[in-house]
Amino acid sequence: MSDRPVLSDLARFLRQREELGAGSLVFVSLPRDDLARLLREGRARGRAAQGSPAPAGDPPALRSVPTPPTVPSIQGAAAPSELPSEHEPLRELALGCVRCPLSEGRTQVVFHDGSPDARLMVVGEAPGANEDASGVPFVGAAGKYLDLLMASVGLSRRESVYICNVIKCRPPGNRNPKPDEIAACSGWLKRQIEVVNPEVILAVGTFSAQLLTGKDIALGRLRGEIYSYEGTPLVVTYHPAALLRNSRWTRPSWEDFQLLRRVMDPT
Repeated sequence: MSDRPVLSDLARFLRQREELGAGSLVFVSLPRDDLARLLREGRARGRAAQGSPAPAGDPPALRSVPTPPTVPSIQGAAAPSELPSEHEPLRELALGCVRCPLSEGRTQVVFHDGSPDARLMVVGEAPGANEDASGVPFVGAAGKYLDLLMASVGLSRRESVYICNVIKCRPPGNRNPKPDEIAACSGWLKRQIEVVNPEVILAVGTFSAQLLTGKDIALGRLRGEIYSYEGTPLVVTYHPAALLRNSRWTRPSWEDFQLLRRVMDPT
Protein backbone atom coordinates (compact mmCIF):
# COMPACT_ATOMS: atom_id res chain seq x y z
CA MET A 1 0.00 0.00 0.00
CA SER A 2 1.30 3.49 -0.85
CA ASP A 3 2.03 5.94 2.00
CA ARG A 4 0.59 8.83 -0.03
CA PRO A 5 -3.09 8.46 1.04
CA VAL A 6 -2.09 8.31 4.71
CA LEU A 7 0.15 11.38 4.41
CA SER A 8 -2.61 13.23 2.55
CA ASP A 9 -5.07 12.34 5.31
CA LEU A 10 -2.55 13.52 7.90
CA ALA A 11 -2.16 16.90 6.22
CA ARG A 12 -5.93 17.41 6.00
CA PHE A 13 -6.40 16.27 9.57
CA LEU A 14 -3.80 18.68 11.00
CA ARG A 15 -5.18 21.55 8.90
CA GLN A 16 -8.68 20.80 10.20
CA ARG A 17 -7.48 20.76 13.83
CA GLU A 18 -5.82 24.14 13.37
CA GLU A 19 -9.02 25.64 11.94
CA LEU A 20 -11.03 24.29 14.88
CA GLY A 21 -8.56 25.58 17.45
CA ALA A 22 -8.00 22.08 18.83
CA GLY A 23 -5.23 21.22 21.29
CA SER A 24 -1.80 19.85 20.50
CA LEU A 25 -1.11 16.22 19.68
CA VAL A 26 1.90 14.10 20.49
CA PHE A 27 2.68 11.52 17.78
CA VAL A 28 4.81 8.57 18.76
CA SER A 29 6.16 5.85 16.50
CA LEU A 30 3.14 4.03 15.08
CA PRO A 31 2.62 1.44 12.36
CA ARG A 32 1.05 2.91 9.24
CA ASP A 33 -2.26 1.05 9.72
CA ASP A 34 -2.60 2.39 13.28
CA LEU A 35 -1.89 5.94 12.11
CA ALA A 36 -4.54 5.63 9.41
CA ARG A 37 -7.05 4.42 12.01
CA LEU A 38 -6.27 7.39 14.27
CA LEU A 39 -6.74 9.79 11.38
CA ARG A 40 -10.18 8.33 10.66
CA GLU A 41 -11.07 8.84 14.32
CA GLY A 42 -9.81 12.40 14.19
CA ARG A 43 -11.92 13.20 11.14
CA ALA A 44 -14.97 11.90 13.01
CA ARG A 45 -14.19 14.31 15.83
CA GLY A 46 -13.85 17.19 13.39
CA ARG A 47 -17.24 16.44 11.82
CA ALA A 48 -18.82 16.31 15.28
CA ALA A 49 -17.32 19.69 16.20
CA GLN A 50 -18.74 21.20 13.00
CA GLY A 51 -22.17 19.66 13.57
CA SER A 52 -21.94 17.05 10.79
CA PRO A 53 -22.96 13.44 11.54
CA ALA A 54 -20.25 10.80 11.38
CA PRO A 55 -20.76 8.01 8.83
CA ALA A 56 -21.98 4.71 10.23
CA GLY A 57 -19.17 2.49 11.41
CA ASP A 58 -16.70 5.31 12.20
CA PRO A 59 -14.79 4.55 15.42
CA PRO A 60 -14.86 6.83 18.50
CA ALA A 61 -13.23 10.23 18.20
CA LEU A 62 -9.51 10.61 18.83
CA ARG A 63 -8.55 12.14 22.19
CA SER A 64 -5.91 14.89 22.19
CA VAL A 65 -2.79 14.39 24.28
CA PRO A 66 -1.63 17.83 25.45
CA THR A 67 2.06 18.57 25.31
CA PRO A 68 3.69 19.58 28.60
CA PRO A 69 3.80 23.36 29.15
CA THR A 70 7.07 25.03 28.19
CA VAL A 71 6.34 28.24 30.07
CA PRO A 72 7.42 28.44 33.71
CA SER A 73 4.92 29.38 36.37
CA ILE A 74 5.60 31.05 39.71
CA GLN A 75 2.18 30.31 41.14
CA GLY A 76 2.60 28.33 44.32
CA ALA A 77 6.40 28.67 44.30
CA ALA A 78 8.09 30.18 47.33
CA ALA A 79 10.28 33.25 46.94
CA PRO A 80 13.89 32.64 48.02
CA SER A 81 14.06 32.85 51.81
CA GLU A 82 16.95 35.32 51.74
CA LEU A 83 14.88 37.99 49.99
CA PRO A 84 13.63 40.78 52.30
CA SER A 85 9.92 41.03 53.03
CA GLU A 86 9.90 44.86 52.94
CA HIS A 87 10.02 46.89 49.75
CA GLU A 88 12.99 49.20 50.20
CA PRO A 89 15.42 46.51 51.41
CA LEU A 90 14.18 44.29 48.58
CA ARG A 91 14.85 47.00 46.01
CA GLU A 92 18.30 47.76 47.41
CA LEU A 93 19.28 44.10 47.24
CA ALA A 94 17.94 43.75 43.68
CA LEU A 95 20.08 46.65 42.47
CA GLY A 96 23.17 44.49 42.97
CA CYS A 97 21.72 41.27 41.52
CA VAL A 98 24.13 39.06 39.55
CA ARG A 99 21.93 35.94 39.30
CA CYS A 100 22.19 35.69 35.52
CA PRO A 101 24.48 36.92 32.71
CA LEU A 102 22.13 39.84 31.92
CA SER A 103 23.76 41.66 34.85
CA GLU A 104 26.99 41.90 32.85
CA GLY A 105 25.53 44.09 30.11
CA ARG A 106 23.04 46.27 31.95
CA THR A 107 23.39 49.94 32.76
CA GLN A 108 21.25 49.50 35.85
CA VAL A 109 18.57 47.28 37.34
CA VAL A 110 15.04 48.39 36.46
CA PHE A 111 13.12 47.43 39.58
CA HIS A 112 9.86 49.40 39.72
CA ASP A 113 7.92 52.61 39.39
CA GLY A 114 4.83 53.83 41.22
CA SER A 115 3.58 53.26 44.73
CA PRO A 116 4.28 50.10 46.79
CA ASP A 117 0.83 50.69 48.31
CA ALA A 118 -0.86 50.57 44.92
CA ARG A 119 -4.22 48.96 44.19
CA LEU A 120 -3.04 47.69 40.80
CA MET A 121 0.24 45.97 39.94
CA VAL A 122 1.27 46.06 36.27
CA VAL A 123 3.79 43.39 35.27
CA GLY A 124 5.53 43.87 31.92
CA GLU A 125 8.16 41.79 30.16
CA ALA A 126 11.71 43.25 30.18
CA PRO A 127 13.38 46.67 30.10
CA GLY A 128 14.26 48.27 26.79
CA ALA A 129 16.99 50.79 26.04
CA ASN A 130 15.09 53.74 27.55
CA GLU A 131 14.35 51.79 30.71
CA ASP A 132 17.93 50.58 31.01
CA ALA A 133 19.14 54.18 30.77
CA SER A 134 16.60 55.67 33.19
CA GLY A 135 16.13 52.80 35.65
CA VAL A 136 12.34 53.22 35.32
CA PRO A 137 10.00 50.71 33.64
CA PHE A 138 7.67 51.74 30.82
CA VAL A 139 9.15 55.04 29.70
CA GLY A 140 9.24 56.39 26.16
CA ALA A 141 6.39 55.94 23.69
CA ALA A 142 5.21 52.60 25.11
CA GLY A 143 5.17 54.03 28.63
CA LYS A 144 3.14 57.05 27.56
CA TYR A 145 0.65 54.75 25.83
CA LEU A 146 0.37 52.66 29.00
CA ASP A 147 -0.24 55.83 31.03
CA LEU A 148 -3.07 56.82 28.65
CA LEU A 149 -4.66 53.38 28.91
CA MET A 150 -4.50 53.50 32.70
CA ALA A 151 -5.87 57.05 32.76
CA SER A 152 -8.86 55.86 30.70
CA VAL A 153 -9.94 53.81 33.73
CA GLY A 154 -8.97 56.39 36.34
CA LEU A 155 -5.55 54.99 37.31
CA SER A 156 -2.18 56.67 37.71
CA ARG A 157 1.28 55.21 38.28
CA ARG A 158 1.97 57.97 40.80
CA GLU A 159 -1.08 57.28 42.95
CA SER A 160 -2.65 53.89 42.40
CA VAL A 161 -0.36 51.72 40.24
CA TYR A 162 2.87 49.80 40.86
CA ILE A 163 4.80 48.89 37.70
CA CYS A 164 7.54 46.30 37.24
CA ASN A 165 8.77 43.67 34.78
CA VAL A 166 9.34 39.93 34.75
CA ILE A 167 13.02 40.64 33.90
CA LYS A 168 14.84 43.42 35.75
CA CYS A 169 17.80 43.81 33.34
CA ARG A 170 17.67 44.59 29.64
CA PRO A 171 18.30 41.63 27.30
CA PRO A 172 20.85 42.54 24.59
CA GLY A 173 19.25 44.14 21.57
CA ASN A 174 15.84 43.99 23.26
CA ARG A 175 15.59 40.29 22.42
CA ASN A 176 13.04 38.06 24.14
CA PRO A 177 13.95 36.83 27.64
CA LYS A 178 15.31 33.29 27.81
CA PRO A 179 13.72 30.68 30.10
CA ASP A 180 16.77 30.56 32.38
CA GLU A 181 16.73 34.35 32.70
CA ILE A 182 13.05 34.31 33.62
CA ALA A 183 13.72 31.57 36.17
CA ALA A 184 16.64 33.52 37.70
CA CYS A 185 14.54 36.67 38.02
CA SER A 186 11.21 35.17 39.06
CA GLY A 187 12.09 35.21 42.76
CA TRP A 188 12.28 39.01 42.69
CA LEU A 189 8.87 39.26 41.04
CA LYS A 190 7.38 36.71 43.40
CA ARG A 191 8.51 38.73 46.42
CA GLN A 192 7.40 42.02 44.83
CA ILE A 193 3.88 40.69 44.45
CA GLU A 194 3.88 39.49 48.06
CA VAL A 195 5.16 42.84 49.39
CA VAL A 196 2.90 45.07 47.31
CA ASN A 197 -0.11 42.78 47.80
CA PRO A 198 -2.21 44.50 45.12
CA GLU A 199 -5.96 44.20 44.72
CA VAL A 200 -5.52 43.24 41.05
CA ILE A 201 -2.61 42.29 38.77
CA LEU A 202 -2.42 43.29 35.10
CA ALA A 203 -0.04 41.13 33.05
CA VAL A 204 1.16 43.06 29.99
CA GLY A 205 2.64 41.06 27.12
CA THR A 206 3.09 37.38 26.36
CA PHE A 207 5.90 36.49 28.77
CA SER A 208 4.22 38.15 31.72
CA ALA A 209 0.81 36.67 30.93
CA GLN A 210 2.11 33.14 30.46
CA LEU A 211 4.35 33.26 33.55
CA LEU A 212 1.61 34.52 35.88
CA THR A 213 -1.18 32.33 34.52
CA GLY A 214 1.07 29.31 34.03
CA LYS A 215 -0.59 28.73 30.64
CA ASP A 216 1.40 28.15 27.46
CA ILE A 217 -1.23 29.80 25.25
CA ALA A 218 -1.01 32.67 22.76
CA LEU A 219 -1.81 36.04 24.32
CA GLY A 220 -4.73 36.60 21.96
CA ARG A 221 -6.40 33.50 23.41
CA LEU A 222 -5.46 34.29 27.02
CA ARG A 223 -6.93 37.77 27.12
CA GLY A 224 -10.58 38.50 27.85
CA GLU A 225 -10.80 36.38 31.02
CA ILE A 226 -10.21 36.90 34.73
CA TYR A 227 -7.58 34.62 36.20
CA SER A 228 -6.32 34.20 39.74
CA TYR A 229 -2.75 34.58 40.91
CA GLU A 230 -2.74 32.91 44.33
CA GLY A 231 -6.09 34.48 45.14
CA THR A 232 -5.45 37.87 43.49
CA PRO A 233 -7.53 38.64 40.37
CA LEU A 234 -5.37 38.70 37.24
CA VAL A 235 -6.16 40.28 33.87
CA VAL A 236 -3.90 40.02 30.81
CA THR A 237 -3.54 42.31 27.81
CA TYR A 238 -1.25 43.25 24.93
CA HIS A 239 1.98 45.14 25.51
CA PRO A 240 1.67 48.85 24.59
CA ALA A 241 4.75 48.54 22.37
CA ALA A 242 2.84 45.92 20.37
CA LEU A 243 -0.13 48.29 20.08
CA LEU A 244 2.15 50.93 18.55
CA ARG A 245 3.09 48.41 15.86
CA ASN A 246 -0.36 46.92 15.29
CA SER A 247 -3.44 49.13 15.60
CA ARG A 248 -5.75 46.09 15.21
CA TRP A 249 -5.11 45.29 18.87
CA THR A 250 -6.19 48.71 20.13
CA ARG A 251 -9.86 47.78 20.52
CA PRO A 252 -9.16 44.46 22.30
CA SER A 253 -6.79 46.28 24.66
CA TRP A 254 -9.43 48.88 25.44
CA GLU A 255 -11.82 46.02 26.24
CA ASP A 256 -9.20 44.48 28.54
CA PHE A 257 -8.94 47.73 30.48
CA GLN A 258 -12.71 47.92 30.78
CA LEU A 259 -12.61 44.40 32.22
CA LEU A 260 -9.87 45.56 34.60
CA ARG A 261 -12.03 48.47 35.75
CA ARG A 262 -14.97 46.15 36.42
CA VAL A 263 -12.74 43.87 38.48
CA MET A 264 -11.37 46.75 40.54
CA ASP A 265 -14.70 48.54 40.99
CA PRO A 266 -17.48 45.98 40.51
CA THR A 267 -20.20 48.40 41.64
